[in-house]
Amino acid sequence: QVQLVESGGGLVQPGGSLRLSCAASKSIFSIPVMGWYRQAPGKQREWVATTTSGGSTNYADSVKGRFTTSRDNAKNTVYLQMNSLEPEDTAVYYCHAVLFATQYWGQGTQVTVSS
Repeated sequence: QVQLVESGGGLVQPGGSLRLSCAASKSIFSIPVMGWYRQAPGKQREWVATTTSGGSTNYADSVKGRFTTSRDNAKNTVYLQMNSLEPEDTAVYYCHAVLFATQYWGQGTQVTVSS
């Protein structure tokens, strides 16, 4: 079992940056897939980015070129660096992990992009 705890959300102006962190309760070296999803008010949860234990990353078209996800195996933490934020990025961001065909979710952290 894996517990995931996100942090780093907040209020930021359009064009600004935020870095989200996801701390895992066990070594992420053994977790094949970790990533991020988001859910805006009144919308379905959508995939944002994924990082694998092999080092590959993938991004939704809506964030490609602006967001970067990375792993720090020593800290058991996954990050989502978000640059050039837009109002459309406003959502609750969830950390996600897949281990032995089981999905795990964090509690979410709110990101609000507004002037």
